[in-house]
Amino acid sequence: MPESTASGIEYTKVAEIKGPLMVIDGITKASFDELVEIETAEGERRLGKVLEVGFGKAVVQVFEGTTGLTVSGTKAKFLGKTMEMPVSQELLGRVFDGLGRPNDGLPEPIADKFLDVNGEPMNPERREYPTSFIQTGVSVIDGMLTLVRGQKLPIFSGSGMPHNILAAQIARQASVVGTKEDFAVVFAAIGVQYSEAQYFKRSLEESGALRRSVLFLNLADDPAIERIITPRVALTVAEYLAFDLGMHVLAILTDMTNYAEALREISAAREEVPGRKGYPGYLYTDLANNYERAGRIKGKNGSVTQVPILSMPADDITHPIPDLTGYITEGQIVLGRDLFRKGIYPPVNVLSSLSRLMKDGVGEGKTRADHPEVGNQMYDLYSRAQEVRALAEIVGRAGLTGTDLKYLDAGDMFENHFLKQAADENRNLDETLARAWEVLSTLPEAELTKIKEKYIKAYYKGSK
Repeated sequence: MPESTASGIEYTKVAEIKGPLMVIDGITKASFDELVEIETAEGERRLGKVLEVGFGKAVVQVFEGTTGLTVSGTKAKFLGKTMEMPVSQELLGRVFDGLGRPNDGLPEPIADKFLDVNGEPMNPERREYPTSFIQTGVSVIDGMLTLVRGQKLPIFSGSGMPHNILAAQIARQASVVGTKEDFAVVFAAIGVQYSEAQYFKRSLEESGALRRSVLFLNLADDPAIERIITPRVALTVAEYLAFDLGMHVLAILTDMTNYAEALREISAAREEVPGRKGYPGYLYTDLANNYERAGRIKGKNGSVTQVPILSMPADDITHPIPDLTGYITEGQIVLGRDLFRKGIYPPVNVLSSLSRLMKDGVGEGKTRADHPEVGNQMYDLYSRAQEVRALAEIVGRAGLTGTDLKYLDAGDMFENHFLKQAADENRNLDETLARAWEVLSTLPEAELTKIKEKYIKAYYKGSK
């Protein structure tokens, strides 16, 4: 018989343990997403949440895994509430594990309030359109793939590529230029190696960026199920900092592929009908629940901007995770294997990348008047350079025209002077645009067809 206490209802009849799931029998009262405290015969306690309820049974997902749990002697107390995260300004500068528990040797921060980690859907009518520039200090992003406050702009990467170095660089350098409004970074590392977690932590500490950051670390050897919770906990903190404290928050989630793998593991344990490549059919909805927590709200100062990072299996951009992510987010930054092999960092393939909101966040009164046209012309330049490179492999340099040869040189300069930069190099927007004009100035003036005459007169340094 279940035993009712002040803190919840306790059940002792465990029917089955299956992978990360526990099936409890004799349920009289339970609700979806309800938090469950599990106690072993030895007194060890773990947390879980209700995934399914019906026919007197409840399926509970155990966050810390079911290793060591037995059907007999295990108790499950249903706590009558969903998982909550204690929040306050004291979270800034702290490091937590994937479930939001302190991981830096310091005590629990004093909470101003407790928030449901599942968040609340943002009312579409209350959303404010993103129009304000965020400077990352990375030329290719600021100049051609501009990040805008409230945007969700993922980075599509591949195995072994430097997406984590780029993520840490953005976290260190990101700032809101020209205002005195507070800026914070919420960094969620999902299923990363210990060395990577230490790199993120050390990188933020040494640069001094940790004092304005909140770091959540879920390691590769932590139970996979914790990965389901880590982005939700991180985004709950981001929403609190943005909409309660009025800060502009950049939320970096790496690696969302590990998150999707954990979803697939749970789906297989629940014996659900698999969708594409074995992922659950609700993968799109689940990803959207996380990504749509970015944005701005009318009447509130703060914003949540998201940069989720995905490592594409076999560099396949049609894989379900990047494919579905691309439908939800406002563009993507794609890292290219060819550029990575050439030793160029960051190896951003601009021809496969796009920031759909860039046009609303740059230009006169926001960044610099020539910014959008310079970005368009740089796309045109690099696209033409790639075509000429392909042609040169067939006919040789001797078969190219004088203009084609200039595009070849401009393509090399684009990669080595504009795109390439050190992992600790922080370029402001003026320097980024100056470098862009130096690349464009290697072309004849007549080739700059996407830039107004007045800007050419002001910045062009090449020959007529």
